[in-house]
Amino acid sequence: MPDVITVKVETEPQRYKDVVVEVERSTRKKPYLGGYRHKQTGVEFHHASAQTGPKARAISNVERYCRDTQTYQMKHIRQQTSEDTYTQMTKIGVYVSNMADKLMIPRKYTTAEEYHKMILEKVIVLQKYWRRWLAMKNVTKLKVDRQKRLDWEKQEEIKKREEKEMRIKKEFERRMNPKTKEDFDLLYSALEKWRLEELEKIDKTLSGAERKAALCQLLDQETQLIGSIGRHKKDADTDNREKIIQSFLNKAAAPKKWRGPDGNFTHMDTPYTIRAQELRDIYNSICFKYLTQDERLDVLLTLKHTVKEHDCKLTQEIIELIDREADLLMRGVRDSNLEGLRKRIATLFLQYIKTPTFNPEAARLLKVPQDPSTLRQNIYYCASCNQYLPSVEFQLSTNSRTVGRCRKCRNLDNDARTRQDYSHYRLMLRDLRRLEESYGDDSKVAFLLQVSRPKEESSAHERLETLAEVYLYDSI
Repeated sequence: MPDVITVKVETEPQRYKDVVVEVERSTRKKPYLGGYRHKQTGVEFHHASAQTGPKARAISNVERYCRDTQTYQMKHIRQQTSEDTYTQMTKIGVYVSNMADKLMIPRKYTTAEEYHKMILEKVIVLQKYWRRWLAMKNVTKLKVDRQKRLDWEKQEEIKKREEKEMRIKKEFERRMNPKTKEDFDLLYSALEKWRLEELEKIDKTLSGAERKAALCQLLDQETQLIGSIGRHKKDADTDNREKIIQSFLNKAAAPKKWRGPDGNFTHMDTPYTIRAQELRDIYNSICFKYLTQDERLDVLLTLKHTVKEHDCKLTQEIIELIDREADLLMRGVRDSNLEGLRKRIATLFLQYIKTPTFNPEAARLLKVPQDPSTLRQNIYYCASCNQYLPSVEFQLSTNSRTVGRCRKCRNLDNDARTRQDYSHYRLMLRDLRRLEESYGDDSKVAFLLQVSRPKEESSAHERLETLAEVYLYDSI
């Protein structure tokens, strides 16, 4: 309907006038006041309603909403209602049978005191049965808790025994096949314990020239054991070096990832990560030993085309070694005679991969920063090895006045003289953290504690007691 309409109005007989009427639309919803529906056409007709809204009520200062008008006070009133009844007696013309009648004999009168006494006795009987049921329920619960406790203690005993057996087995494996620094610390600690036991035995049983000869023999045995440990350490360093190289290549070639709003990770490859993946695959192909002559030549050709992209002294040397190996392969030289040459190629290509100019992803993984200005910050001098090292290589505390020796010198001194093993302290701290996690009380002190090598004037036992005191203080 339009907003303005024109209406023709008859002003006088046979005379009409056009009147412009503005339609005022209602802003309120039309109320439903009933109506009817045509049965044949289905059209609904509503009853008419006033187009104008109700008149607004005048604002009054009288308070209309209060507790007295909104709260209805209930009243309880006792009332005895009348009830009509009747009796029918036997008389002339009416016979009432007395077969169902009962003879009522009055019993002993019960006073109010006796009645309340009886109620109290019944209540006491009910309390007895109720308390008996509660006692049985508590006893049953205590039995269940006791059985659970016994089962838990049994499981804990089995768990501790299995953990001890596993720890002994793992320690034996660590001694037989040492791989990490902690494994070699365990070997040196066992060697020191054996040396002290043998020395104490010699001091108690021998004297004079026999004692000197036994000490010399003990020194020779210790030297042989140290040499054996050194050979194991050399083999472990070789294996660890390969693992470190593979870890470096995998980290450089890993795609970028981030967690989305839905909790899933999104992975994205960039041109730099794709370049790192290509270099990783080429390096793994070079280091693979069991290749035929044609496959080896294809790998060398791929490597040559890769390093040709950059012209420098390193790439020229790699290309020269590639041509030399290809020439020797064509001459039929055995693979055993080419091991040294292939190691040189792999070493130079690894250096090529670690150069940020050729592999930009390597820049974020190198320990030596590319910006020379950062090398002048947090650098300290180690008087033991005469080297300038970053602050992370020193054990600095809040009350330290001097930096002391670096971490490498401390480890070397521990292997040569003190030979202390701190793995059992790490095991205790790991068990403590696992126990704190099981409590679920959001305690974080156990995760802030760290097992580090103590200073020369304090023993490891004293340091562990200090950590335990800090933990107990936080728990209290």
